[in-house]
Formats: sequence, structure tokens, C-alpha cells
Amino acid sequence: MGEIVGAAVVSHVPPIVLPEEVRRELNDGEEISLVPGLHRLRTECLDRLGADTFVVFDTHWFTLVEMVVTSHERRTGHYTSDELPRGMSAMPYDIPGDPELAEALASVAADHGTWITAVDDPYLPIHYPTVNLLGFLQGDERWMTASTCGTAGAEDFELWGRLLGEAIEAMDRRVVLLASGGLSHRFWPLDVFRDHESSSLDNIITPEARAADEAIIARWEAGDHAAVIDGYPEFRAHAPEGLFGHYLMMVGALGGRDCRAPGIAYSDYEAAAGTGQIHMWFERPDSGWTA
Repeated sequence: MGEIVGAAVVSHVPPIVLPEEVRRELNDGEEISLVPGLHRLRTECLDRLGADTFVVFDTHWFTLVEMVVTSHERRTGHYTSDELPRGMSAMPYDIPGDPELAEALASVAADHGTWITAVDDPYLPIHYPTVNLLGFLQGDERWMTASTCGTAGAEDFELWGRLLGEAIEAMDRRVVLLASGGLSHRFWPLDVFRDHESSSLDNIITPEARAADEAIIARWEAGDHAAVIDGYPEFRAHAPEGLFGHYLMMVGALGGRDCRAPGIAYSDYEAAAGTGQIHMWFERPDSGWTA
């Protein structure tokens, strides 16, 4: 029987893969907390769990009418961002996949009358919410990436997460879930953008967005996932990254409203060009995710 052995909401913002001197130049001479936070996640959490597979919920891979998961035996190549090629250019990646888990998930979805497709097309694009994590978190584990469906609602995301949990449970797998995305997600206009690149919370796009992010973080730390789910319609006003699908699929796999796992911050809550970012780790309680 398989199990989910850990989960995290992780930031993938472009500055984390810039050279340290550039990061410090953008951040008033200081290191952004997201970089050491990812290193700590690897050494303090992932190294001790012995996971077989990481599942990444990717907030930049938007699909239209279904959730899609990668089912490649291996993905290799070089990644250049069409969004920010100046900072993410010709980045090599070599990722062993988990086609068995992907196909099992697609099969479970078919049994439940919903749409999840496993794809192993060698030309399938890859996106930086997956690639940017590799240099920090990649070990010997297999990786499977899941898309964000742009027409899905909260119930769809939670259902897909629940079905992923069922697929994992039916297999011999130890799995870590990585919800790769941010909180509130609006950027400063171009004419003032470069005045707001530091991680200072003064650079969150509005005081209201900052308050909404901080409320989410407090609920995570308290393990009150039901309150986060219930507050989703109001949080949508602050344009959460990827429709907040990365978190909703993750928590769906952990039991949805019944999940009681408290969050542990592995970075400061900080700004990235107006958006809200944090790394939050969820340790599996001894009595289970819904204890």
C-alpha cells in the first residue's frame, strides 16, 4: 500500500535561479529567504523520507479541458523560458518519470467520470515551476508533473487531488506532493516594476492582498485547511497563482477539508514583484493526514 509521506507549497519565482550576486542586487544586498529555504527543505525534510516519487502541481502549465500528467520514462533537454529568457536560458534538466503512477491516476479518473490524461509525448513543453525546483530538490526520486486546468473550479481540483491520493494508496509508492506556486499574484506595472523587485512586504501589490495572504498562512500553520477551502471564493479576488489549483489539488490528496496537518514555514513570507511567496511544509502526522 502506498502513502503520501510529505507535502509542501513551494515558490518557484525566477530570482531563485539567478546568480547570488544578482539576487542580492535586486534585494537591497540581502539574500532572498526562498533560496536557503529550498535547500533546508531538501536536507531537513526530503532526505529523511525516502520518497519514490515527487508529484509537482505546476501553476504555469495551463490545460483547457482536463488535468494532464506527465507519463514519460524520462524527460531530458534544455529549458529556456519564453516569459523571461534573460534569466532562465538553456537550463539543463534530466528527470526520471513515473509512468505507472500517471497511468494509474488516469485509470482511476475514468472510473469516476472525470478527465485526467497521461501524456508521454516527447515534445510536450515543460515549465519553470517544475524546472526551477530541480537544482534544489532533485535527488534520486522519480518526478511526475500535473497541469493546472484553466476551466476547473475548486471542486474539480479537490477531486483530482483525492483521486491522486487513491491512485497512490493502491500502489507501492512513497510520494511527496509539491504545490509549485505562490499566493496572491498580481504584478506591478512595467513603468514601476523595477522599483518593486525586492522581497520587502512593502512590495506586495496591495495591503488587502497582503492581509489575505497572511490569513492563509495563519490557517496553514494552524492546520485549518477547511477554513482555507471555505475562504477560497474571497481569496480569488486577489488572483491567486494558478487559480490556487496547486494548493487545492495538494490538499485534496491529503483529505481536503478533513486535513489537519499544520504547516511549517521554510522561508519568510515575502514579495516577488508584487506577488506573495512562501515555502510551507506539511509533515504527515503520526495518526494520518486527517487526524
